[in-house]
Amino acid sequence: MTRILVVDDEPQIVRALRINLKARGYEVDAAQDGATALHLAAHHHPDLVVLDLGLPDMEGTEVIGGLRGWTNVPIIVLSGRDGSTDKVAALDAGADDYVTKPFGIDELLARIRAVTRRVQPVDATPAVRIGSYVVDLSERSIVPEVRLTPTEWQLLEHLVRHPGKLITQRELLHDVWGPQYQTETNYLRQYMARLRRKLETDPAHPQHLITEPGMGYRFRPQ
Repeated sequence: MTRILVVDDEPQIVRALRINLKARGYEVDAAQDGATALHLAAHHHPDLVVLDLGLPDMEGTEVIGGLRGWTNVPIIVLSGRDGSTDKVAALDAGADDYVTKPFGIDELLARIRAVTRRVQPVDATPAVRIGSYVVDLSERSIVPEVRLTPTEWQLLEHLVRHPGKLITQRELLHDVWGPQYQTETNYLRQYMARLRRKLETDPAHPQHLITEPGMGYRFRPQ
């Protein structure tokens, strides 16, 4: 059974999440501050963390940093802060996704399923489908055949290996082009446009290689 740690200082939100998550078969632990959250995570080892940024004793980004010091557990930020600066800061700190309050429980459950899929080993099922194409990561091949440049392969593989996860622009630039690249977002736009032209059924309305405006990109599995 998947164990979820909910970290929020609003009792009504914790209560609503506990009821809805338990009804769908999840085990739920809850913490109202960062120190308790880190303690529970260390002792109960949750499979996923739902985290508010505005906690009474520390910033949510500090909790993310504390967790990332020893675990890769998926973290979904659930916050009333809807500014892009807060979102980027949380994602750069190590969060996997960001949901803005007020939120729909169905959307949150979909995000939970998406980040849970991400932690499953891709190599166990190395082939993924993008529209009418099958991409085999282990063989670095596409059927029907599509030729990708080395940079296109690196970008595609980074997205595909993290299904459902929002990957920030900064992270993609760092991992694909190198640490000296931080602001060259035009590279990302150009290469994502190329990938969509080669793989998406309708490049103008992509279904799998998704842009999150001002934040990054996401691979949506079929």
